[in-house]
Amino acid sequence: MDVTTYLNRINYSRSLEPNLETLHQLHYCHLLAVPFENLSIHLNQPIHLNLEALYHKIVRQHRGGFCYELNSLFSWLLQQLGFKVTLLSAQVAREDGNFGREFGHLTLLVKDTESWLVDVGFGDSFLYPLKLENSTEQIQKREHYKLINNDETWIFYYKKEGDYKPQYCFTLTPRNLTDFQTTCEYNQTSPQSIFTRSRICTKATPTGRVTLSDNRLIITQNGQREEHTLNTEAEYNKTLQDYFNINLGY
Repeated sequence: MDVTTYLNRINYSRSLEPNLETLHQLHYCHLLAVPFENLSIHLNQPIHLNLEALYHKIVRQHRGGFCYELNSLFSWLLQQLGFKVTLLSAQVAREDGNFGREFGHLTLLVKDTESWLVDVGFGDSFLYPLKLENSTEQIQKREHYKLINNDETWIFYYKKEGDYKPQYCFTLTPRNLTDFQTTCEYNQTSPQSIFTRSRICTKATPTGRVTLSDNRLIITQNGQREEHTLNTEAEYNKTLQDYFNINLGY
């Protein structure tokens, strides 16, 4: 890995000391620069969990990815900078109140004097790491989060419309990247996977979020939402370029 090129990709030029402030700023910069997207699946481009290949796609080709890609590559960067990082398996919450399959989401644990949940691959989520602390309400830019410990399982909650709703659960069992390959393949091929049903490209902005969901461009700024419909594929590709700096003809 060329660390400098990666840092340029996420527009990071501050301290490289492996401390909490650096971790917070790297996390924030990553979310503002690298989109959560599943475009490779709809372009019939197989996703292999190979760090060199992911580095080429996300850093050199200026693309994004989904959790297996974004968090695994970010963990590699953090390790290069001297952070202690563990890959964790998470199960995503379903509408029926249950949780999905094991390895359905890849998230990270980073330890310094304390432990932090780190995740740059869950779409619209926390901008800075969350302290692994039971039941403490953690507030970031008016958004409220909480981690609840239940025996060996932790559940990540996000407050929406006044109520805390589960997003995913996880244990602290260390995992290897290869452990996620089967579910990664499922998520990019199965008709039951949410990733095969529609195209998504989204990233945080300093004032909100910009999202391209199929042919809808959704821009949220300071709590105000605008939505525009894109009528042609050419318009879609231009929007990808203009808002995400993604050129699919790269």
